[in-house]
Amino acid sequence: MELGRVGIWRRLPDGPGPVAELEALGYGCVWIGSSPSVEDARPWLEAAGAITIATGILNIWQHEPADVASAHARLREEYPDRFLLGIGVGHPEATSDYTRPLTAMRRFFDGLGLPREELVAAALGPKMLDLAVERSLGTHPYFTTPEHTRFARERIGPDALVAPELAVVVEEDHETARAIARRYAATYLGLSNYTSNLLRYGFTEADLRDGGSDRLIDAVIPHGAPEALAEAVAAHWDAGADHVCLQPLGHDPSSLDDYRALARVLL
Repeated sequence: MELGRVGIWRRLPDGPGPVAELEALGYGCVWIGSSPSVEDARPWLEAAGAITIATGILNIWQHEPADVASAHARLREEYPDRFLLGIGVGHPEATSDYTRPLTAMRRFFDGLGLPREELVAAALGPKMLDLAVERSLGTHPYFTTPEHTRFARERIGPDALVAPELAVVVEEDHETARAIARRYAATYLGLSNYTSNLLRYGFTEADLRDGGSDRLIDAVIPHGAPEALAEAVAAHWDAGADHVCLQPLGHDPSSLDDYRALARVLL
């Protein structure tokens, strides 16, 4: 299964519309966000030729592992080596029965019974990273910095997959870009898994308040011309990422302008 060095992260409600064009631009994988099911990936696979489609991520509290395994087997039969199942525990603020996430994740892996080569896990903290490399290809972190990418690489070793999501704003005006970034960040700065992780990597409680400090916003959601954003991607590569999946913000998701601009400097 090929992911390439750069992929795209798109929300499930935005639909698979431009997937074939993203493939033609040279992106190696499209990650479907917004807690998709396995079957939600089918239209995305149908819309493209050979690009890999991944769930980023399927929420384990919303599904039974046996059902997921059956749906996964159907997709893998119809689209060999093109579907990557990403799973994760989500967030306590969004799940009423969120208890013992590490144990729940281990049980879900057990219930799936799938080869580790067909899975990837959302993981931020050290214990979840350990489980990710034990039971899957590696980790798909979200809303993180290159410092976390470096930690993840050191924690799970040289051979496992590190594939962080990176939200970006293709906009050179700082205030305009930061306003776009803060609207996006508002949800995540209210989720304890993400805020606890940011506090581990040099940010403070003051950085988390009032929509996020400029320092935090610029680190997690870089902005600027495509060339500047290429440097932000390279920072994750230099820290140990194998694959970076970009989530351009602030423009019509059906437009390819941002994707084309980023492809010109990255692919």
